[in-house]
Amino acid sequence: MRIELATEPGDPARPNEDYAAVMLPASGQGGSLVLLDGVTPPAGDVGCLHSVPWFTARLGGALGELSVSRRDMTLSGILAAAISRTADAHRQTCDLSHPRTPQATVVLVRWDDEQVEHLVLSDSALLLAGPDGQVTPVLDERLAELPPRIGELRAAVRALPLGSAERAEAGRVYGAAVEALRNAEDGFHTAAADPSAAARAITGMSPRTEVAAVAALTDGVGRWVEVFRQGDWPECLALLRKEGPQRMVDRVRELERADPEGTAHPRGKRHDDAAVVYAEL
Repeated sequence: MRIELATEPGDPARPNEDYAAVMLPASGQGGSLVLLDGVTPPAGDVGCLHSVPWFTARLGGALGELSVSRRDMTLSGILAAAISRTADAHRQTCDLSHPRTPQATVVLVRWDDEQVEHLVLSDSALLLAGPDGQVTPVLDERLAELPPRIGELRAAVRALPLGSAERAEAGRVYGAAVEALRNAEDGFHTAAADPSAAARAITGMSPRTEVAAVAALTDGVGRWVEVFRQGDWPECLALLRKEGPQRMVDRVRELERADPEGTAHPRGKRHDDAAVVYAEL
């Protein structure tokens, strides 16, 4: 079995809010992987004493432990239990009802001799590769499919001069509109403090014989496909197989440095936290 992972902060001066881990039970049968992309909070009070890395470490640790110790539970059930366990760890000190309480995107994969189960919540990506080389992307596209007015507000921001007061104000309006749809019925969902979000995840199951490899990528790595348009998802996985996760992160950094202001390839941050796990089963 080949397993490789890489993760790197978008800014060396800030803690990495991504989380990546692989669990291989002592029995030698099966395993699981967890990938989280912590959501950077806005400036100001978010009702919590704890950092996003604290949250992703707690949630990721709970997901890892439950995914290998509770094979009787579904992945949705595991995510719900992990969210509840993490919430209980700071319920007495923090306002978990705040819309920007610490939260993260989730990719969770579990396999044994018979099947491969998967779960994706929000905009991190999962790629499933078959023995014939066919690649199936598993994507939660609700963030990309918000109402048309959101796209119009984003376009208005990008049409204004970089660094201008007008662009900053338009950015605040756009950001507020997106925030209003966070964990809302007609919006998009992340793992925060409400375990019911687990029921919103994209889930599935494949026979083990139909999955030769899996790759999980936070959007800081997925921008190789989605922002810089260097290739499609099958080409992304082929590159991971050939060069490994760290080289994929390095390639993204090279593209970011070549377009530092996002003029050719608009994006919310010049550099984003990046994490990727590649496993050949």
